[in-house]
Amino acid sequence: MFSPAVYIRYGFSQISYFSGCYIILILIIMSTAPAIFWPHSEHWSVKIPVNTSHYEMPVMKDKGYVIMKTLDISHIPSSEWENLTYMDWKSGGDTNFAPLASCDGTLECKGFWENGKPDKHALFTTNTELCPNLMAYIKSIPANFGRVRIIKLEPQNHDQALRSVHRDDNNRLNPEGEGWVVRMWIELTDNPDSYMLLYDSDENNLPIKESEAHVPMPKGAHFVVDSQRLWHVGVHNGTKPRYAAIISCESSPELDAWIKSKM
Repeated sequence: MFSPAVYIRYGFSQISYFSGCYIILILIIMSTAPAIFWPHSEHWSVKIPVNTSHYEMPVMKDKGYVIMKTLDISHIPSSEWENLTYMDWKSGGDTNFAPLASCDGTLECKGFWENGKPDKHALFTTNTELCPNLMAYIKSIPANFGRVRIIKLEPQNHDQALRSVHRDDNNRLNPEGEGWVVRMWIELTDNPDSYMLLYDSDENNLPIKESEAHVPMPKGAHFVVDSQRLWHVGVHNGTKPRYAAIISCESSPELDAWIKSKM
C-alpha cells in the first residue's frame, strides 16, 4: 500500500495507524452509499403468472418484445397530448396518465378487474375528442383494446427508474384460451437518450440481470412488449416530461400479422 520510503520516514506503527484509518474510511463510504435496488421474492410482481393457456402471438415468443418501424407523427400537433385531462396515477416513476380508453369510458386509470372485467373490450373516453389524428392511427390497429392511455413521465435516470421496475397484471380475469393481453407503445416526444429498460423473467418470476435490453425512445418509436412476462420501466434521461401512448391489446393471429407487417 505504501512505498519503502514512506515506511522509513514514518515508521511501521504510524503506517499501521494510517492504514487502519484508510480502511475505516472506505468502510464508512461503502456503508453510506445507497444500495442499488433489485427486486426480490416479496416484490408484488412475482405473484403475477407468466405461463398460462392463453393464445400468444408467435412474433412475441422469442424475446417478449418487438420493435416496429418508426412512425412519422409529424402531422400530430403536441396539443393532442398536452391538452388532455390527466390523472395523478403513479406507475413506473413520477407519472400522470390521460385515459383514452377505460373499463367504462370514464377518465379512470384503475385495473379493469376492479369492475369484474378483463383488460379488454374498453370504451373510449372524452379525451379522444382532443386527439383525432392520434386516435385515427390507434383505431387502425386490428385489436380488441384494453386500457389506452397517454403517459406523462418526469425525468429519471437508470438507478432511479430501476426502483419502479415491475411486471403488469394484464391478464387478470382473462378467460383461459383467449388472447394474451400485451402492450404497445408510441413515443410522442423526442427522447433519443431515453429507453425502455427490459428484463426477462426466470423460473421464479424474478428478473434476469443478464437479459437486460434497451429499447430507444425517439419520437415515433413504436414497439410491443409482453409486459406481463418482461420486467420493464422507462429510463428518461431528459429535462422535460416524456409523453407516449400505451395501448393494451389482445393477442390474435390478425394482430400478429399486423405487427410483422410493421417490422
